[in-house]
Amino acid sequence: MNLFRISMNMFKDRKDAGQKLAEALTAYKGEEPLVLAIPRGGVVVGHQVAGHLKSDFSIIVVRKLPFPDNPEAGFGAIAEDGSTYFVERALDILPSDTIEQIIEEQKLEINRRIDVLRKRRPLPAIKNRTVILVDDGIAMGSTVRAAIMLCKNNNAFKTIVAAPVAGPTTAADLAEIVDKVVILEKPSYFRAVAQVYENWYDVPDEEVIQIMQEYERLIRCA
Repeated sequence: MNLFRISMNMFKDRKDAGQKLAEALTAYKGEEPLVLAIPRGGVVVGHQVAGHLKSDFSIIVVRKLPFPDNPEAGFGAIAEDGSTYFVERALDILPSDTIEQIIEEQKLEINRRIDVLRKRRPLPAIKNRTVILVDDGIAMGSTVRAAIMLCKNNNAFKTIVAAPVAGPTTAADLAEIVDKVVILEKPSYFRAVAQVYENWYDVPDEEVIQIMQEYERLIRCA
């Protein structure tokens, strides 16, 4: 397993991946886009993208809806505005009261993240803007689908999905519902986002807060 992971490393860390993703998004510089990062790992990547594009930058809070007996897997996702995406047949697999309980639990975590990571500030205006949704990688695609729903519900002019890595099928499926998908690597054998990073770790709240404060200082000094 270790040999497999070493052979699949494509990025040193999220900063490296973000810098490479930013270069791939240079064409959007003239559109004055809004970069929205999915926390927490996506904020590290999105920071590099927003800095390169000199764009507005914020956090969009989306949470996976985890299976009760397997939290690593999910049956959908919910965005901070209530936009909810369910995977196919999810509503047939779990009882409705279980689904409602999980949704309520994730709403609490969404509110916590808005409080802590965004200091209770509202999302920047999305209407009529080019929005670039950034994550550190896309596995099943549920969270980014809920984020896409939020953008569409708020009348974004254009929605771009950008990530360093995603599975080929997921990338193709997302391309059907947004204006553009920018993925740097699409491994044919894709098991987890972590497999393409040499240095992978769980990003803490403190790092996200520091990144956002740093970007705010940069914008004020520009």
